[in-house]
Amino acid sequence: MNERNKWSGGKTHLVQTGDLMDRGPDSRKIMDLLMNLEQQARRSGGAVHALLGNHEALNIYGDLRYVTPEEFAAFRDANSGKVRQAFYEAHLKELAADPANAQAGKPDDAYRKAWEDKHPLGYFEHRFQYGPNGKYGKWIRKHDTVIQINDTIFVHGGISPKYADMPFELINSKIRDEMNDLSTLKGGLIQDDEGPLWYRGLANGEEAALAEHVRQFLDLHGARRIVIGHTTTAGAIMPRFGGKVLLIDVGLSASYGSRLACLAIEGDKAFALHRGERLTIPSDTGLPLLEYLKRAAALDPAPSPLQKAISDLETILAAPVHR
Repeated sequence: MNERNKWSGGKTHLVQTGDLMDRGPDSRKIMDLLMNLEQQARRSGGAVHALLGNHEALNIYGDLRYVTPEEFAAFRDANSGKVRQAFYEAHLKELAADPANAQAGKPDDAYRKAWEDKHPLGYFEHRFQYGPNGKYGKWIRKHDTVIQINDTIFVHGGISPKYADMPFELINSKIRDEMNDLSTLKGGLIQDDEGPLWYRGLANGEEAALAEHVRQFLDLHGARRIVIGHTTTAGAIMPRFGGKVLLIDVGLSASYGSRLACLAIEGDKAFALHRGERLTIPSDTGLPLLEYLKRAAALDPAPSPLQKAISDLETILAAPVHR
């Protein structure tokens, strides 16, 4: 996009691999930006693909442990006080109607304060907007979980062996159905640790144990690589499985230090844009990876978050090989 936050990518496809929210107070602004870019890109012949992450799902089904008071506050308006009062009064009526609370007496000021702490101003507006009739809830419920563009597959967490044979269309439709009927969450894909929103095996599992899975999965779809988010890297695009898996969650948000890097694909070539500089992503995890990390670190403001990864890799490469 240009300096006015308008789409300038022409026919480019922009893929965002999920977790737009729960990374600070500006989730709403981020979603509004992507929604606008979607429309502008479509008019230019391009596309914006905002994929589902586990945090989109968490907000849809009401697991709000990562939502900060500042994020709720972003949904406040002039009527938030009245809205919360109405919900509190409804809550008191529910308490009064419950025989189990008959001996508890009338809730006091301390009880009300505790209730309001759990429901800060903006809470109920937040929940409505993520609901099936809310602006963001309707938008998120339309998102895909996994897509393939040319020879590259994109997904938030990864595809585990458990779901390797499931067609992408079926994965997308099943997760959409679960978001539209939350009673089906138990035993479904959304909350499964091995499901595409939570699986971390491609990011931190043993490569030797998963190499055949990765090879077969890519062969099945005629793909060259799979691109994942979810598991934050040390601060740069990181290759695994000889470059067949690319980890792109570099910690872009301010809450992770604004690590400015992204993946770019032109034709059949993938490379990293690290703070505006084009870097070749190595397929070898030895010296080429070390040189890549050093080049990326040199572009970062000091001290680079990559320094520990560089030191660890240098230690590994300097260790004697026992045969």
